[in-house]
Amino acid sequence: MPALAPRPSHPRRDSFRIPKRRRHVPEARAEVRRILKDWAVGGELADDIATVATELVANAVRHCQVPLAEIEVTLSIRGCGLLLEVADPDRGRLPAPRAERGPEADGGLGLVLVAALAERWGCEARPFTKSVWAYFLVPSPAGESGCDQ
Repeated sequence: MPALAPRPSHPRRDSFRIPKRRRHVPEARAEVRRILKDWAVGGELADDIATVATELVANAVRHCQVPLAEIEVTLSIRGCGLLLEVADPDRGRLPAPRAERGPEADGGLGLVLVAALAERWGCEARPFTKSVWAYFLVPSPAGESGCDQ
């Protein structure tokens, strides 16, 4: 069972930016891990969130066509779970899972992985960016009510 995050009485949020370069993807994963550790989120849940963050950041780096862009990663406690958002300035290119993959295809399974690990995921165009998000349920500590899983 994953370590349990405290349920603060006020929303919790943390974000950071990285340059749109492949070499910065591991730094983003490490920063997500650090934030989760600070929030006492561990175990399989932390592994799943870090994996999804890595995939979404890698997708943003690979597909964003805006030169010299930055990728913003935001983690926040929302309701009974944790929301991970990855934003980039290429708002005209919304991600979609690939319906079919041939044996020679390179990539294309990342959003399938995101869908398998997150409770739900999606994307939205904003005024100056697009955001791809994933939501994860955080188990309630034993005896605490309010969020039935």
